[in-house]
Amino acid sequence: MDRKATIKAIKTGLQKRSGRKWSVTGGRGTAWGWLTIDAPPARRTCHAVLKAGAVTDYPEDYEEKDTGEPGGCMTIADREELAGLLGLETVHHQGVSIPASSKYWEEHVDRAQGHKPEKCGVSYWEVNRKDIRHEQR
Repeated sequence: MDRKATIKAIKTGLQKRSGRKWSVTGGRGTAWGWLTIDAPPARRTCHAVLKAGAVTDYPEDYEEKDTGEPGGCMTIADREELAGLLGLETVHHQGVSIPASSKYWEEHVDRAQGHKPEKCGVSYWEVNRKDIRHEQR
């Protein structure tokens, strides 16, 4: 599959299964092959908000809240839904990043369509680490 077909397959699979639209985009420049799955911009309404009664602005003084205002990150509800759709434990508030590799692309097309992945992507450093371990024996 090429990049355009992969993006379309992931987007279509997620929409059919959830009844909702999802943003699937390709990277630019040197990140051209990387893909990102996220909520559409209009649903990225989660923001870090200062907790009631907080007197400082340390990171622990903030909490995530769905303010309804665009320009934020994916809501907790969208993260939980997307994680369930893809068969993952959790999803980052900025979405799911898919490396530039045909095996990773195929894995996520299968996940988006609700299938157990036939192929799973493996990072090149894990592959090289296995080769090194094998050579050391």
